[in-house]
Amino acid sequence: MLVITSLYVPAASADRAPGGEVITKSPNIHLLANVPKQGPLAAPAAYGSDWAFKGNYAFGGNYEGFTVYDLSRAQQPEVVAVVHCPGSQNDVSIAGDLLFLSTDSSRSDDSCQSTPKPATEKSAWEGIKIFDISDVRNPRYVKAVETKCGSHTNTLVPSKHNAYIYVSSYSPNDTYPDCKPPHDLISIVKVPLRNPAQAHVAAEPVLFPDGGNPGDPPDTPWPGQTRATSGCHDLTAYPDEDLMAGACMGDGVLFDISDPLKPRTITSVRDDENFAFWHSATFNNDANKIVFTDELGGGSAATCNAEIGPEKGANAIYDIVGKGDRRKLRFRSYYKIPRHNTENENCVAHNGSLIPVKGKDIMVQAWYQGGISVMDFTNSRKPKEIAWFDRGPWGDNLDTLAGSWSAYYYNGYIYSNEIQRGLDVLDLRDPLTDKAKRVRLDLLNAQSQPNYFD
Repeated sequence: MLVITSLYVPAASADRAPGGEVITKSPNIHLLANVPKQGPLAAPAAYGSDWAFKGNYAFGGNYEGFTVYDLSRAQQPEVVAVVHCPGSQNDVSIAGDLLFLSTDSSRSDDSCQSTPKPATEKSAWEGIKIFDISDVRNPRYVKAVETKCGSHTNTLVPSKHNAYIYVSSYSPNDTYPDCKPPHDLISIVKVPLRNPAQAHVAAEPVLFPDGGNPGDPPDTPWPGQTRATSGCHDLTAYPDEDLMAGACMGDGVLFDISDPLKPRTITSVRDDENFAFWHSATFNNDANKIVFTDELGGGSAATCNAEIGPEKGANAIYDIVGKGDRRKLRFRSYYKIPRHNTENENCVAHNGSLIPVKGKDIMVQAWYQGGISVMDFTNSRKPKEIAWFDRGPWGDNLDTLAGSWSAYYYNGYIYSNEIQRGLDVLDLRDPLTDKAKRVRLDLLNAQSQPNYFD
């Protein structure tokens, strides 16, 4: 049985964190609301993860399932459904009335009542789950598709009659029957929009026929170790431009996706000096820049300090130069939040999205316990912070992962999925970004970037 509960917890008042925690921030950003995690999704190990948005609703991933929020009143968001469906990660994407949920822990079966099962057993299951969300208060489980090495993240590439779900996963092992090395591929799940029960793996293109970045030896001193490429962590599509940016552990890649079942590499880059783990990517609206993030320490380490410095655990901004198959990625600069965190705060570059300001390149980004930062990278050689929001440490050690996992801009507000604290709604009020409030979308999957000004 699929467990759905409808709950509502009053939001915290503006600029006041739950529990009396101290907030520090720039004067131009304001906390409008906080809604704590609910029911079976409230435990410390039930991490809040990624977002997808449709109409007046936000769908927040959680390691134990997902939550549906009504955003009709930004200062008073309402929880309308909590879906308990354990599976780790639980990244979310939406196409039409369908929601796609990533399962990245080895499970006993494909149901929402599954239990952990060793990946060494052939019968263990990981992959993509599909829900019908036509009734947002009662999501209905439709179908599951098993994929090699599970689904750490998923990226939607839409078409007229189908949704193509690019499934990223990594870290194969010789003892895993369904996840053996080399794992240089992604799985592409084809979902007929009118008949999602027919969803299936339609292709498994090998993206790194040469094996990808071999990485650094295991005994390389911290924090200099670059992970070997054994799959991709995250893919960001820009369907209007037939492009995709790949953050693939040891490699940053630009792909042509004009044929959605046959992504083709245009060019790739490496940064073995300063990047440990290519984690995620964001295009600017003109598709002539990419911001890649480095998740140094896997998100659980304190890397926003003087010891690590400004070039590790940071963003790397690249210009896309040239045309067609001759396009190249040219490094321009690093960006890291200009504040040092304590040794008790896990902090590193993480998930963000564009703020739609015509003629400017501005994005909001989560930094775990480094909080939220708004970056202007219009000049890709000189990015600068224009707003920020942060809370004090969650605890007195690093035993519990905390902070903002994903911070995205949607229809006038910033929505942060706080790993431990739940939903944060923030209002950015700045002359540089105020015009973005006029831009309205019916749908946002941050890893399937819209063209805001076409």
